[in-house]
Amino acid sequence: MKQEKLIRKYDKQVSAYENNRDNPTLVKWRSRIIPDAYGSVLEIGIGVGANFAYYEREKVNELLGVDFSKEMIRGAEREASKHHIKTSFINKDIRHVQFESNSFDSIVSTLTLCGYPNPVDTLNKINDWCRKDGKVLLMEHGLSTNPFLSVTQKIVDPLFNKVSGCHCNRNMIKLVEKSRLQIERVERYWSGIICLIWARPRE
Repeated sequence: MKQEKLIRKYDKQVSAYENNRDNPTLVKWRSRIIPDAYGSVLEIGIGVGANFAYYEREKVNELLGVDFSKEMIRGAEREASKHHIKTSFINKDIRHVQFESNSFDSIVSTLTLCGYPNPVDTLNKINDWCRKDGKVLLMEHGLSTNPFLSVTQKIVDPLFNKVSGCHCNRNMIKLVEKSRLQIERVERYWSGIICLIWARPRE
C-alpha cells in the first residue's frame, strides 16, 4: 500500500482507535510491559496515546511520540492532557526521523512493526537510538505458533494488508532476532499471535 494512502487510512481511523483504547485485553497486555519504561522515553507509532495511562509518572522524565498520522497525533494530544507526563510529538514517518545515538533510556513500540516496509531496519534504528543500558519494550502481533492459524494468516495476509494497512504474517520474534537488539524476555498470548518482548540494545 502506498504511503500516502496508508496515512489517509489511519487519519480516518482515529475514532475507532480511541474507542478501542480501553479494550480490556489490550489493557492487560499494555499494563504488563509499559510500566517498565523509564527516563527519557521514545514511543514510535504513538497513535492516539493508548499507552499513556500505563506509564509510571514518577519513572518517566519526558515522553516523545512519533507518528506519521497528523490526526492520530491530535488524538494523542487530547489523551496526553489527561496525564501528567511531559509529552511532545513529531508528525513524521519513523523511517525519516533522525536522532543522535544513545538518545533515549527507553524505546516503546506497540502494534507498529506489522506496518513498516522493513521492520528490521526500524529495529536497528531503535538499537542505535537507545542508550546501551536502556530498555526496548515491544508489544506486537504476528504469526501464530499454532500451525493451522499460521497457515491461515499467510493465506489472508494480502487481504488483511489491503483492509488494515498492516501484515498479520510476520514472525516478530525472528524479526527481532535478525536485528541488533538482544531479547531478554518474551511473553506470548492468543496462540502466540501477541508477543510482549523486553529487549536491550547491543553493539
